Amino acid sequence: MATLLIALAGIFIVVNLYYFFTNKSYKYSYFSSVLFMKLFIVLTGITVGFGVLYYALGINNVVIETNSGDPAPVTFLNALYFSGETILSVGYGDLVPVGPARFFALVEASI
Repeated sequence: MATLLIALAGIFIVVNLYYFFTNKSYKYSYFSSVLFMKLFIVLTGITVGFGVLYYALGINNVVIETNSGDPAPVTFLNALYFSGETILSVGYGDLVPVGPARFFALVEASI
């Protein structure tokens, strides 16, 4: 089940990135509400996609710890929170990725 969730989350993230980088009709330097909504939807989708990925990875292993080194409870809300803080601010330090989540946190932060 976790492998299926990881695969689906990866596909979802790639589709969102493909959607954002296609249709390059926004070449002018003025504010575009269409482009703003597209960016908002894509970033929300990427945040949710990585949240599902962290949750699926956390089903079998500890992938998110608190800053004191204790494992964080494996809930989707914790995974979504970690994903949101990673994509928006590169983390606060209250939750720390361990194991394979470290690689995915770097990928998410670089997006």
